[in-house]
Amino acid sequence: MGQTMFDVMIKTITKIGNSQGIMLDAALMDLARLKVGDQVNLTVHEGGAIYLAPVRTKAQPAEVTAAIRRTVKDYRKTLSNLA
Repeated sequence: MGQTMFDVMIKTITKIGNSQGIMLDAALMDLARLKVGDQVNLTVHEGGAIYLAPVRTKAQPAEVTAAIRRTVKDYRKTLSNLA
């Protein structure tokens, strides 16, 4: 049975070098759509609840324009047939 965002997962804080941490298994990383190197925003709420959220950056307008131009160039014939 697959896990949902409402499933409870018990993790143990472990020593990692001179720090402490929680290991995130591959299934949890997949569910959160995270990969090694991604940044996360960590917020500690009243009562000690810790909220961890992925930092998702928006594409810059120049990046979007470049992607559209590449797509139009790569699929010019197909797009022309659809017009």
